[in-house]
Amino acid sequence: CGRLMVLRSVLQGVGAYLPQRVLTNAELARQVDTSDEWIVERTGIRERRIAAADEKTSDLAIAASVEALKSAKREAKDIDLVIVATTTPDLTFPATAARVQAALGINAGAAFDLQAVCSGFIFALTTADNFLVRGQAKTALVIGAETFSRIMDWEDRGTCVLFGDGAGAVVLEAREETGDRGVISTFLRTDGRMHDLLYVDGGPSQTQSVGKVRMVGNAVFRQAVEHISGAMVEACARAGVGLDDVDWFVPHQANQRILDGVAR
Repeated sequence: CGRLMVLRSVLQGVGAYLPQRVLTNAELARQVDTSDEWIVERTGIRERRIAAADEKTSDLAIAASVEALKSAKREAKDIDLVIVATTTPDLTFPATAARVQAALGINAGAAFDLQAVCSGFIFALTTADNFLVRGQAKTALVIGAETFSRIMDWEDRGTCVLFGDGAGAVVLEAREETGDRGVISTFLRTDGRMHDLLYVDGGPSQTQSVGKVRMVGNAVFRQAVEHISGAMVEACARAGVGLDDVDWFVPHQANQRILDGVAR
């Protein structure tokens, strides 16, 4: 007998872009009270990329999208949904996604930004998945892009060593599948009570400014380890997949100590 056909969001292509400028730990050590050894021991990070003065978040997103379309063997006319996950948009509005849409020559469907900071790409992927499986779009371009260097306090060694600039993109397509190909399950959760652990101290409504990143590092570490591992377990449970059946875990997390904690 034939297997039941299910409409799923299937990943057809991926792309990425990193700015050329490399900022090493040694360079940071000349700016703040830190060292390569201190940064590597606590984070595992050795370098990060920094956007050029004339590079906007949309520029990074466009470059990653071009690669994703090429990887998927798709053209702009095939896309009818663009979602950009970003905390550092070009402007307050219009959406950075609208700039990406126009630059790529996409003339159909919706384009909007989604702001969920470090979890942004997963939120955007889940949002696109919902559009696709409900038949509200056929092919989506989902992008995570940041110029985080623009909101860093370069005198704060607790944060400036952690972040950089870059973009990644995927092409998702709604397809009828009989197997386990495509997005099988997703899990999202927000806890607004943790607001003061990691935030930017500025915004149009509250301060009429852009602000800088502030973080309570040790508390963020504990929350990250607990909730990343918990989300993985929940996503697997929803998919009916045992943890022992998973070949690859791909956390959105640059800090090696957090990854080690999640693995334990």
